[in-house]
Amino acid sequence: MGASNIKAPAIVILGNGALATAKRIQQMYPDALIHGLAERVEGADRSYAEFGATLRLLYQQDTPIIALCAAGIVIRTLASVLLEKGAEPPVLAVAEDGSAVVPLLGGLGGVNVMAREIAAGLNTAAAITTSGELRFGTCLLNPPSGYALGDLELGKRFVSDLLSGESVRIEGSAPWLAQAQLPEDDRAQLAIHVGYAEREPSANELLIYPRNVLVAVDASIANVADVVRAALHDSRIASQSLACLLASETDMANPALHAAATDLGVSVRFTSQASAIDMAQQVLPQLLPPISPVDGVAIAVAPGPLDIDRIGRARGRLAVVGLGPGATAFMIPAVKTELARANDVLGYETYVRMAGPFRADQVLHCTDNREEMQRARHAFELAAQGRSVVVVSSGDPGVFAMAAAVLEALHDSDNAHWHAVDLEILPGVSASLATAAQAGAPLGHDFCLMSLSDNLKPWGLIEKRLDLAGQADLALAFYNPISRSRPWQLGRALEIVRQHRGPQTPVTLGRDIGRPGQTLRVTTLGDLTPEQVDMRTMVLIGSSTTCVFDRADGRQWVYTPRWYGEKPEK
Repeated sequence: MGASNIKAPAIVILGNGALATAKRIQQMYPDALIHGLAERVEGADRSYAEFGATLRLLYQQDTPIIALCAAGIVIRTLASVLLEKGAEPPVLAVAEDGSAVVPLLGGLGGVNVMAREIAAGLNTAAAITTSGELRFGTCLLNPPSGYALGDLELGKRFVSDLLSGESVRIEGSAPWLAQAQLPEDDRAQLAIHVGYAEREPSANELLIYPRNVLVAVDASIANVADVVRAALHDSRIASQSLACLLASETDMANPALHAAATDLGVSVRFTSQASAIDMAQQVLPQLLPPISPVDGVAIAVAPGPLDIDRIGRARGRLAVVGLGPGATAFMIPAVKTELARANDVLGYETYVRMAGPFRADQVLHCTDNREEMQRARHAFELAAQGRSVVVVSSGDPGVFAMAAAVLEALHDSDNAHWHAVDLEILPGVSASLATAAQAGAPLGHDFCLMSLSDNLKPWGLIEKRLDLAGQADLALAFYNPISRSRPWQLGRALEIVRQHRGPQTPVTLGRDIGRPGQTLRVTTLGDLTPEQVDMRTMVLIGSSTTCVFDRADGRQWVYTPRWYGEKPEK
């Protein structure tokens, strides 16, 4: 990343003509991904189907956007979401040939810093129009990482007064302003005050707070957020200087503690010590003794902004995600967000590659598809270290996939660190639903999902379930229908189903749906043979009410109506 310390941006292009410029910008931001319009861009890191939906999603995810297209297109595209949030990520428009760089949104998020970085890399000038930036060479209302602005509205008035000709003095340490072109005067009425002390806001002061305060808490106290605020106030410390909470690792899964951290707008870190004083002393020993205005709370103040990544450790996170059937358009936004934040990604190699591309700092752990329990345990070991871990499955992770294995590994474990991990299961579009959608709605009424693999259950049980599902007249979806080691089982399954279904029962065969080379075929139960199916085929067998009719393009629609028995009158 450049010097702006901003989250990795998304570089969005509409055609191959912008790819060369996009790659030049990517050299400045190595973690950035190039998003190219599907069927028009070759060589992008990720493809998208709709420009507007993609841009709005990135904006809502607080992802900086570098769009290589006309500024007007970006403005019109984002207009509908601009009023939905208080803060906004940087958004820039860059000419396809790199001849112009226009910051559009995110003045308080560092957009002008990014614009200057990109313009320097492209050997052009940034079209910065912000008066304060042009006059002083910096955005006073956007202090660097590790510092917080006191009051935005008062800050705007302060900058306005400076622009009208007032001079200013700087109180406290503000090294980032050393190169700014400020009209400084030690006797000036206006002052930029940098410090952690609680201070009454004033129109004549621009208050900037270093995030240099740590508060260690005993999570057993009631109303943690209120207690912390009161403790800071009693110690004459500004709440804006709070960098993080520190708690005992025995409270790592305490929901009230995490709610308090969210309320205070900070993260919470963990240490092995039990008491608040001991926690503060362990993490910041050079600041002894810490301030302890109330029982269960200890406050430590560092000389400068704290690097919270070096304080204790974070609560580990493990997300089990479904990638959908293959196409990125079928992957839900929450899964994309989880993959972007991950330190480690685990899964069967085919699925891990499907989830990419990845940043250079992300660690991939690819294993054989039969090593599910080892993979689940490894994921917990990584997450228990405080890392953000993702386990990937194709389709939905809860349908014959990794979610059950991960929960089983946790259920079987008495490791307290594993149970303290922030575990979440994120759904995906399963192969059966993706295939059904392509065909129409063959699973439109009650249906049964079954795996024909007998690796983890006896074949006799599979036959029993097939017979009962057939008797119940359920539509059927077969996963793992056939393989080289099980060439006979699909034929036997069809024999059982044919005892309860007529030969004209519609059957939908979807192979690699959502992936390149996908095929969809509609046939009948009478014409279906095992030779038409392989391990990558989803088999959907209709119920007695499933219907087929011709589409205008010569293909067929398949659906199972929601009614059963006689068709209801309209």
